[in-house]
Amino acid sequence: MNQLFNLEGKVALVTGGSRGIGRAIALALGAHGAQVVVNYATNAEAAARTAAEIGDGRAVTVAGDVSQPGAGAALVDATIAAFGRIDILVNNAGVTRDDLILRMSEEEWDTVIDTNLKGTFAVTKAAVRPMVRQRFGRIITVSSVAGMVGNAGQTNYSAAKAGVIGFTKAIAKEVASRNITANVIAPGFVDTEMTAGLTDAQRQEIMRMVALGRTGKPEDIAPAAVFLASDEAAYVTGHVLTVDGGLVMQ
Repeated sequence: MNQLFNLEGKVALVTGGSRGIGRAIALALGAHGAQVVVNYATNAEAAARTAAEIGDGRAVTVAGDVSQPGAGAALVDATIAAFGRIDILVNNAGVTRDDLILRMSEEEWDTVIDTNLKGTFAVTKAAVRPMVRQRFGRIITVSSVAGMVGNAGQTNYSAAKAGVIGFTKAIAKEVASRNITANVIAPGFVDTEMTAGLTDAQRQEIMRMVALGRTGKPEDIAPAAVFLASDEAAYVTGHVLTVDGGLVMQ
């Protein structure tokens, strides 16, 4: 019997793959047979641990800040240099600089937009060219429910995450004829370093809105990426898959 979601022979690039959701996705893709490039911006040690856990020489680490000029092309080039092709792109790299709009600086706005939105554009643009040539590709971008319903104190983050949803739907229409799909995963409240600074009161307020009554784990998000990367998801494109425990129901 054929294994569902078999990714053997596929090569994946996961931006921001050293920690949190990115790490969980990298490990899950590797567990299903993919060769994985684990991108990181600052934490080389965490990226190396992730690659080592995938094991069998099927993963490498590549440094690069997706917000910087030329980084997107460099990451795709490094992926092809390591494994000969790129089949799966997971745009996961992201940052937050939370503040109320009246206090938010232009630098806080630009930092979040440049990484979460412009970085997604840069890496995707670079990856699409080889995907078009090989007439196969899976583009998966990690957004957030904040991009769907907004979140007070996160106008920059909500704008960027809403932006990648519109971006992905446009890309899906542009590349569909080349057997390339483009989809979004929108996690809800997930326990990562990014959410570790919330107070108990803030957590309790969020939990009141989550139907399943618990926070998510990075491992709750990763299977969605495996599915969207697989041949079984060949007829799914331009879709936003919420993985949020019932936080947002539309």
